[in-house]
Amino acid sequence: MNSSLNAARRQEDLEAAQREVVDVLVVGGGVTGAGVALDAASRGLSTVLLEAHDLAFGTSRWSSKLVHGGLRYLAHGDVKLAHESAVERGILMTRTAPHLTRTLPMLFPLHDKANNFVMAGLKAGNALRIAAGTPSTVLPRPRRVPKHEALALVPGLSADNLVGGLLSYDGQLVDDAKLVVALARTAAGYGARIITRAKVTALQGDGAEATDTLTGTAFTIRARAVVNATGVWAGTLAPVRLQPSRGSHLVVDAKNVGLAGTAVMIPVPGERNRYAFLLPQANGRAYLGLTDEPVDDIPDVPTVPESDVDFLLTTASHVLQRELTRQDVIGSYAGLRPLLGAEGKTADLSRNHTVHKAPNGVLTIVGGKLTTYRKMAADAVNATGLTRIPCRTKDIRLVDDRPHPTTPIAPGVTEADVLHAVQHEGALTVDDVLDRRTRIGLVPQDRAKAEPMIAKLFAAAPTAT
Repeated sequence: MNSSLNAARRQEDLEAAQREVVDVLVVGGGVTGAGVALDAASRGLSTVLLEAHDLAFGTSRWSSKLVHGGLRYLAHGDVKLAHESAVERGILMTRTAPHLTRTLPMLFPLHDKANNFVMAGLKAGNALRIAAGTPSTVLPRPRRVPKHEALALVPGLSADNLVGGLLSYDGQLVDDAKLVVALARTAAGYGARIITRAKVTALQGDGAEATDTLTGTAFTIRARAVVNATGVWAGTLAPVRLQPSRGSHLVVDAKNVGLAGTAVMIPVPGERNRYAFLLPQANGRAYLGLTDEPVDDIPDVPTVPESDVDFLLTTASHVLQRELTRQDVIGSYAGLRPLLGAEGKTADLSRNHTVHKAPNGVLTIVGGKLTTYRKMAADAVNATGLTRIPCRTKDIRLVDDRPHPTTPIAPGVTEADVLHAVQHEGALTVDDVLDRRTRIGLVPQDRAKAEPMIAKLFAAAPTAT
């Protein structure tokens, strides 16, 4: 079936969804919701997904773009979650989305003396990789590197007291929003109806009341099972307790900070088992993250406070040749983690997920991590009780129809990407292209330059299915 998403198909799906009682209604168009839609549709269940804004509008586009193998969970003693993360990383990188992932070398710089504790952790992480069945050709074994090799891998490192480094490997997404769009499109290929700009105003176990925000028209969707996959906003639709935490990133020019193709893991002073990192991107940018601060307010688009900027710049400067300042920051973003409510610091809260059934029958899937979205989706669909067909998604390769590059618009983006976003990836507005189908919008200067060109292309693009 056709996997293209566009304005014409959205209208057809919106009209058709109101004429039937569907098996599964999914609310939320992030990685979890799109994953649930694919899981349900691939098991033969009629499926509708409603998203209030755009695909990957919320937390799913604000991640660190890592597909990680659970080393942090192992350090906290959660072997089960660490193994689950390593397994899901391997599935993404070798079976379902090798075109959306890549191997990322990561350097732990060593100053003054070798860190045997970190190396022991990396070896344990490698054991997880082996147990998960991910070949060393995809993720090589960790190793020690001498000082000269560490400086060659990361030219911007400070040479003062540097004795070498520990080199390990993890998974990196080409882009987290692209993963979500690919999941939604693959689900559409199995017959799921993907309807964005549909704000749910009331949710029950047998359906939802919603509003088409493009027209202001109210409509009803009836369903045999309802899954609330709205992340940090889940509590607005169901009685669940969450403790959101903010993860902030700064966007910098990779060359200016001395970063090549290797990420840098930076120990946070005064903390054990906590690291900041510099992550190189394919477009010449790099992301500096990550904070973990509890929040009470849940805006549609979080912002990065000055305290997080100071923390990240100061932490990174400890291991680099020069001190980073605000002049190095060309953009920023923050995401909110939908952590399960509990006592303690958010950095220590569990990254496990749970499926909660409300008295009115609504199933809410919360917690978890981007890497384990597929397991979360499977558990949610299993909880509906509508099918005995087992989960199939570990063997379903996500849609892959990359356009051939044409006239450049911004670093890593051409006119063909814009047309493809409108005709096949469900982009309905210029902002959809700037902020989610591409990441041009992360750098305000790039956004201002590209927006007129994209608007012109957007207006001229045919959208017929």
